[in-house]
Amino acid sequence: MLGAELEPAEYLERCSEVFRALDVTQLKGLADDMFASWQRQKFVFVCGNGGSGSNASHLAADAGKNTLRREDFTNDKARRLKIWSLTDNTPNILAWANDEGFDRVFVEQLKNVASAGDVLIAISGSGNSPNIIKAVEWANAHDLVTWGVTGYDGGKLLKLARKSLHVPLDDMGMVESIHLTVFHWILNDLYGRVNHAGRYAKS
Repeated sequence: MLGAELEPAEYLERCSEVFRALDVTQLKGLADDMFASWQRQKFVFVCGNGGSGSNASHLAADAGKNTLRREDFTNDKARRLKIWSLTDNTPNILAWANDEGFDRVFVEQLKNVASAGDVLIAISGSGNSPNIIKAVEWANAHDLVTWGVTGYDGGKLLKLARKSLHVPLDDMGMVESIHLTVFHWILNDLYGRVNHAGRYAKS
């Protein structure tokens, strides 16, 4: 943990260095695919473990609600982004983990609801979480658009996912914080594009 060795100013400067080094085309690419999902009314699924699971839930909550204008909250004609965090169905997760193994908690949910053309955003700081890898393998085989959101050296996920958003930093807390900040930019970009493209779905 770098924070154990760095003073506050040094810690923040290290994060700033990584922000400046990020490949912004990756951020834009993920925003593009999420916007395309909104346009085509395809699902976006998000998954992760631990802090990455919290980020998955956070992204899903933000993007599901805050791509709408407030005046559209009660308008049934407003087109919404179909986004779902696979980390949030606790009974389902516990059932699969208890009966078949924790590595199946995400992929088995996808089998119930996902279809070709949907997007899977798989978040793993290490890039090596078995349940993340299994979900991406299944998604690739069933023609989903797969995004690996990673840290460290990217692990297996960096190579497995068809598209990547990579934070090259060897500190889990920093990686997770940067992921969340990036997600907030994507949310803002989606909000701007959704509301510029037209507020209502075509009949």
